[in-house]
Amino acid sequence: MTVHSYLFYPLIIYVISKFCKEPNKSKEKYPSVSILISAFNEEKVIENRIKNISGLSYDFDKIEVLVGSDGSKDRTAEILKQLKLKYNWLSIYIFEEQRGKAAVLNDLLLNANNEIILFTDANTEFDKDSLKILVQKFTTDDIGGVCGRLILSDRLVPSNESVEEKKYWVYETFIKNAEGKCGVLIGSNGGIFAIRKKYVSEIPINKPVTDDLYLTLSVLSQGKKFLYEYNAKAYEDVGKNVSIEFSRKIRFAATNFQIIPFFKSLLFNRNLLLSYAYWSHKIIRWFLPVLLIFIFILNWFMYDYGEIYRIIFNLQLAFYSFALIGFFLHRIKVRINVFALPFFFVMSNIALAIGFIKFLLKKHTIIWNSTER
Repeated sequence: MTVHSYLFYPLIIYVISKFCKEPNKSKEKYPSVSILISAFNEEKVIENRIKNISGLSYDFDKIEVLVGSDGSKDRTAEILKQLKLKYNWLSIYIFEEQRGKAAVLNDLLLNANNEIILFTDANTEFDKDSLKILVQKFTTDDIGGVCGRLILSDRLVPSNESVEEKKYWVYETFIKNAEGKCGVLIGSNGGIFAIRKKYVSEIPINKPVTDDLYLTLSVLSQGKKFLYEYNAKAYEDVGKNVSIEFSRKIRFAATNFQIIPFFKSLLFNRNLLLSYAYWSHKIIRWFLPVLLIFIFILNWFMYDYGEIYRIIFNLQLAFYSFALIGFFLHRIKVRINVFALPFFFVMSNIALAIGFIKFLLKKHTIIWNSTER
């Protein structure tokens, strides 16, 4: 299953996507759009984010931007108030108490008036044509959502840090693009995705969930398609170091597991391709740490049962040895790709395991701080 999820599935979904007919883009119809942003302590980026939106090549008579400050302790609220004086399409909501991103988005959604809801983050930057390109895919009512391409930058990461998120994201983008062509995108990029308002579901606030994944699966569970638009580009920086990325992965892992009970119907759906994608791209990977431990122990017991078992066991030992070397090199601020990549893979799965434990112990929370800028 491990090999299938990471190797065979991307190839299979890519081949299937070649037989999926993509809808023709509508180059004349530009629907009204509500852009939603939940911000907590984003004084370093919020002004540039609003200025970036102001540069979009779109009719601003059809745009409203709703930004909620989630109990920010810095100058985020003050900056938003100043920006409100400059942009008449900007609506701001200053919440005194920090309640979590989901609660803020739910409140913003209640005040959104337009046909399409575009979700984005305070630290994202759009290409000027990204919105125009994105909404052109909303051609028929069975298309419930469209996700743009998020391009990660590691410009802030020191060269000796083993943060391989950018490389991994290129691989993930390949999968998302193929899934989107089939209308079964499993998990939007939080920085740029849009949904028809009538298909947007309220995000649970009593149980912490990954909001972008929840909203995507909610559209799919309603029998609607979720597409991917490769040319609608947005940009974000990855975390500055391994510790930041590790903490982020733990948080997302815990909230991802929380999502499974909400969408049990997708596990064995009448849309077989949707269930296949959900299992292959998400479910198997979420439980991969357990699988890897099980495979290693089972292989150890079967070591003397044949040459093939010895080869596989030794390959595992070599891989984990490379990861361990990568860890020690990381500690002394030395980065060598052949060791950094196995270290990043193992680190990511350790984060998944910790997130799973937090989920089981109910130690995760609906409130979290943004990644350090």
